[in-house]
Amino acid sequence: MKVIVDENIPYIKGALETIADRVIYAPGRNFTPELIRDADALIIRTRTYCNKNLLEGSNVQFIATATIGFDHIDTKYCQEVGIKWTNAPGCNASSVSQYIESTLILLCQLKQKDPSQTTIGIVGVGNVGSRVLKVAQQMGMRVLLNNPPLEESQKDNKTFDSIQSLAEQCDILTFHVPLNMNGKYKTHHLGNADFFASLKRRPVIINTSRGEILENQALIKALEEGQIEEAIIDVWENEPHINLDLLNRAFISTPHIAGYSADGKANATRMSLE
Repeated sequence: MKVIVDENIPYIKGALETIADRVIYAPGRNFTPELIRDADALIIRTRTYCNKNLLEGSNVQFIATATIGFDHIDTKYCQEVGIKWTNAPGCNASSVSQYIESTLILLCQLKQKDPSQTTIGIVGVGNVGSRVLKVAQQMGMRVLLNNPPLEESQKDNKTFDSIQSLAEQCDILTFHVPLNMNGKYKTHHLGNADFFASLKRRPVIINTSRGEILENQALIKALEEGQIEEAIIDVWENEPHINLDLLNRAFISTPHIAGYSADGKANATRMSLE
């Protein structure tokens, strides 16, 4: 078995060689059709776009991305040609929830928010959102949850509200959803001009999911017009070519590091190997 691996995936060298006959390490942005043509498997990060242009005519049968998100994998094409793929859901959930907890503490300290008088809306209640729910409850906040796929599946005993209800009632809105470009559960530009116009309580907006969940120009306008109080942004549209105006306007700006932790990376590597 021949495996091509993103050279920046930590803790994988040595471990992978025990299960593969041949391992080649390369920069994630340098994966080419020529490089991967006779590979059986790829282990990647978000830097590598696995689509028809890369995969067509190759021997690749399996792709593991050592990340939670998988929008860099053309899953439809993989299904059509019989390539199996996997991601690492929840690998850095602890890290992201700790980031959110830190920002909530700062909001209480610097913006004089009383947790007992604060309503937080969590959009997306998966691995990360569930942990943020516990953090908010421990701080004494009222919590509203929005997760249409989970609500419709009826596999969870939580009580869910519509996104409109969150827009009307919440002082803080935090997003923890995957990036879905279309379909029934589309999340691309979930926070757009219409959404920001529907906000009733000038909430703080927090995004640690994917930059494209929020339409950044609409977010800037919402800040300018006072539709939202503050923005805490860890993920950005068009990374790394981000909007510097939004960077400077946000209450807290970080370079996509909420989940960038040693334990998160180790978990992702382990899950890819498994």
